Amino acid sequence: MSELPSDKPLIGITLGDYNGIGPEVILKALEGNQLAKLCTPVIYGSLRVLNQYRNLFEMKDWTLHGIQRPEQANPKLTNVITCWHDHQTEIQPGKVTPEAGQGSLSSLKRAVEDLKTGKLHAVVTGPINKDNIQSAEFKFPGHTEFLAESFEVQEALMFMVSGDLRVGVLSGHIPVKDVPAWVTTEKLTAKIEQMLYSLKNDFGIKKPRLAVLGLNPHAGENGLLGSEEIDTIIPVLKNFREKGNLVVGPFPADGFFAAGTYKQYDAVLAMYHDQGLIPFKTLAFNEGVNFTAGLSAVRTSPDHGTAYNIAGKNQAEPGSLLQAIYLACDVAKYRTSSQEIDKNALITKPQQSESQHPAKSGKQRQN
Repeated sequence: MSELPSDKPLIGITLGDYNGIGPEVILKALEGNQLAKLCTPVIYGSLRVLNQYRNLFEMKDWTLHGIQRPEQANPKLTNVITCWHDHQTEIQPGKVTPEAGQGSLSSLKRAVEDLKTGKLHAVVTGPINKDNIQSAEFKFPGHTEFLAESFEVQEALMFMVSGDLRVGVLSGHIPVKDVPAWVTTEKLTAKIEQMLYSLKNDFGIKKPRLAVLGLNPHAGENGLLGSEEIDTIIPVLKNFREKGNLVVGPFPADGFFAAGTYKQYDAVLAMYHDQGLIPFKTLAFNEGVNFTAGLSAVRTSPDHGTAYNIAGKNQAEPGSLLQAIYLACDVAKYRTSSQEIDKNALITKPQQSESQHPAKSGKQRQN
């Protein structure tokens, strides 16, 4: 992205489902152009929708700058690109509508295209409804899978981040009944490589310490409660340690976070979605960030959903979105400044299968 200025990153922010809390937290995070010194924000969505929410929340002393392309962004203002014909769009806070789903898809597609073509340093995605966004163009369980296909990687890594707490998952948005089939030597090896690569490149940790959770209760209890640990997880971790990596486990998941053991490690790999995200959101719900590792570009998002129950009530907190913007800026700035660094002298890139495209990345300072 050498064509973009490196002093202040250009950050795209997608509106998400406009009947959820996405517009509210975006407006609260950017109100009064308060992040103008940190980045140049470009909201992808609808100027009409945002102005309706501005009036609803009485943010009338602050105007938004409408543009058609990110190159037109004013670095001192909050910029908005309208991504669909919104002349008749009316907000219905708290309601699930097909129009809001298609609006969220239009915003996402436009922002990702600009990210892919180097017009943005990073994208922060607002919360979507995984049901009403579905269409012939979007047949994915979530943002992560859509981005993986968009950037032609076999699989991206959902990496939840809050300060020094970082949690990745082996299997993401899949039914629980399908999780054991994901615990294979190939998949586990690939995920660990992705995590180590991201910790080194995106967080600047030269010798990361990674904890891996078991799949079964009590990490299988030596095979009594399941064989995945003995058959797959333990051999994979042993192989990583023999190569000089600090990869430890498998740990029983039930007491790992409660005992504070996670504080001894730079990141934790859980075997499935809820095993990792329930403790993460319990510890960091208002400040957590979903960071997609394994892409050649930077994408983050808040760790909450559409929250229809409080949409339009001026109750949503912008903390998670703000942290997502801060993390996007940090990673984007360091990746840009590190383009001339010989990455091969710093790390060994993760191995890719023949169907995978290597993800390019840089190196960021440690948090």
